Amino acid sequence: MSRLLRLMVLMMVLASCGGGNYTAPRNLDNACSILSQRPKFGRAFRAAERRWGVPVHVQMATIHQESKFVGNARTPYRYVLGVIPMGRVSSAYGYGQALDGTWAEYQRATRSFGARRDNIYDATDFMGWYMNNSRDRNGIALSNAKHQYLAYHEGHTGYRRGTYKRKSWLVRVSNNVDARAKMYQAQLRTCPRR
Repeated sequence: MSRLLRLMVLMMVLASCGGGNYTAPRNLDNACSILSQRPKFGRAFRAAERRWGVPVHVQMATIHQESKFVGNARTPYRYVLGVIPMGRVSSAYGYGQALDGTWAEYQRATRSFGARRDNIYDATDFMGWYMNNSRDRNGIALSNAKHQYLAYHEGHTGYRRGTYKRKSWLVRVSNNVDARAKMYQAQLRTCPRR
């Protein structure tokens, strides 16, 4: 009986250690601070930049808008009559808020079947892949944070149709992403080590 008890205690300890640190870094308005707090983020951004050509500041600004650097971010619940939960607004999850279907498409296209949306390396690789598709399908420069974000939010077909033009709030958000990308770009030039 004591073996069983020890095994149960060990399993509980191991279960409590599971999961990662999905909390946001402090001072999200300072790219150097983010990267010094989470060196793994910098490595992931640079790896995606090398593989896909998407600048680090564009990736960072998009992730800031999508999840505020929270790895397990989800959309809020929908409620009926204000109290009965009816599921989430969408299947968006993780650093890049990738939808289930788009994530599955990425996994098939890149043969990354074990990739996880709450892993910063996988999330930035997804973002690089997606933004390359935006460039190829819609002619959006990889450094154009505003229009890359619009295509990221609306999808490639939605962007091509100009659905964002009827959403003034989304155009405002994309302008904010663009401004943040420029701010991060300027800050990254001054970081001690990138």
